Amino acid sequence: MPYIELAVTVVVVSVLALLADLLAGRREMPAFFIVAYAGAICGVFLVLRVFALVTLDSWIWPVWAAGGAVAGLLLYFIFRKKR
Repeated sequence: MPYIELAVTVVVVSVLALLADLLAGRREMPAFFIVAYAGAICGVFLVLRVFALVTLDSWIWPVWAAGGAVAGLLLYFIFRKKR
């Protein structure tokens, strides 16, 4: 399966967004998905283009994508408006 890394990354980032929504106790699922996927894209960009550590056929970039999603969700928790 040539795109198994991509499929696993999509599933992991989606689960992270759902967990963040459950932990927040608010119904902001679209916002959490947008933040998680934007963070994942940033993590992939960092490891592939900025640091040039891997190519798309390795299993390191999905870890960076998950890390970027977690970082984005944490920053979203810190800086979102709380009413």
